[in-house]
Amino acid sequence: MKNAKRIGSAVLALLMCMAVSGCSNGGNEDSSHTDKVKVDSTAAANAIKAIPDGAQKELIWMGTYDLNPEEDAEKTVEMTLFNEKGGSIKWTRVTDGEKYDRLATAITSGKDVPDIFKYEWISFPSQVVTGMYQSVDEIVDFNADIWKDVKATADQFSLKGKHYVAPISFSVGTLMMYNRDVIENEGLDDPYELYTKGEWNWDTWYEIMSAYKSNATGDEERYGIAARWFAPQLVQQTGQTIVINDNGVFKNNLNNPDLERAENLLYTLGKEGLVDLNYYNSAKSCFTAGKTLFYNMGTWALSGTNGPSADDNWKVVPIPPDPQSDEKYMSSDMLAYMWIKGSTAKEAVKCWFECARVANFDEAYQQTTKEKFLADNPGWDEEMYQVKVDASSSEYKQVFDFGYGVSSTLAEDDYKTGANAPMSALYEDIFKLDENGSQRTWTAMKNMYNGTINSELKKINEKIKNFK
Repeated sequence: MKNAKRIGSAVLALLMCMAVSGCSNGGNEDSSHTDKVKVDSTAAANAIKAIPDGAQKELIWMGTYDLNPEEDAEKTVEMTLFNEKGGSIKWTRVTDGEKYDRLATAITSGKDVPDIFKYEWISFPSQVVTGMYQSVDEIVDFNADIWKDVKATADQFSLKGKHYVAPISFSVGTLMMYNRDVIENEGLDDPYELYTKGEWNWDTWYEIMSAYKSNATGDEERYGIAARWFAPQLVQQTGQTIVINDNGVFKNNLNNPDLERAENLLYTLGKEGLVDLNYYNSAKSCFTAGKTLFYNMGTWALSGTNGPSADDNWKVVPIPPDPQSDEKYMSSDMLAYMWIKGSTAKEAVKCWFECARVANFDEAYQQTTKEKFLADNPGWDEEMYQVKVDASSSEYKQVFDFGYGVSSTLAEDDYKTGANAPMSALYEDIFKLDENGSQRTWTAMKNMYNGTINSELKKINEKIKNFK
């Protein structure tokens, strides 16, 4: 899900510094950092080289959470491996609202410069071209066995032939949860059964929701889908996004016919009243309300106390794919790291990246993670967990809309007024009514935001042209 935040004054100061004087300092929605798992040695883990004597072994991590275990908690796989290789991590605590300012201040001052930072959408290309991060190519060989599965994704985050993002793992951004008892009582096709037969797609999903709404009696209020996060992921099942990265040049893709086809589907869902615009913070709260068939959100809202109890008959399916596409696409929650400009802990950063990567792809560790998840979530069965695993696998091509990383103007919603920024609006507002009680068509939406997108793309492409 989107996590673009405001770029504060310190970041803007850094940008101005880079642009005017060329100065630089020379001096998750589920990932393994929250899993408590037992670590046994594997061949991949043993192949990671220890941090050499004489090299800096302590990394400075600037983030909103600590990579070290809490008191009395088990170490994560990656931290256990990293410690075994001689490394340790010092945490610089920051809040969401201050993290970019704090990072920029550290870089410009050259004091307490962190070594690693979590990738977020605004990181690339916006923050890369300000000189906040350095290329990872010196420490990551994307052709090596532990990296080759993420090379295609890393290639999407390159500028002028250099990679700036080290992808660690992917987890499907959202899943659709539903109550199987409701499906059976309504006499509808079971989405999971359609999924296993390869028949789960936009068409069958729409038919199920339409039938459910049509079955309402009297004044009963019914909807097909809740939670707005389904919209961008549904559109991206075409493989298309609003902004694309064309070999380091960012382009406006609003006139793409597949994009239009997907947006017209969202328009239809809104026109027919199939979208529940009420906010539910969990699947449990949505299904307790009893109005809506599908609840779409990240697994955090579908598991634990937010998800099914042991006696609930709930299931999950991925976002329905585009029936006109043969490719499998995923809008993922990518866990990835950036290497901070000015960091001198090359060997330790390299080691941490490798430990984190192995922890997130080695089958032995993943089996332990599965066992823990199912033990903690008795309402989930193995079929449900496998849907999550399959939808997060390397069989899916990762889709990223780089419009979220171009600028805060395009990506930053106004949380005070509730108004969506252009990127969110183009994906999510088409099924809503405007201030006049009308629903905008895709043509109207494009006309409203096309100029802003072109203006912001012109700015970022000019910065990239001058970026070294």
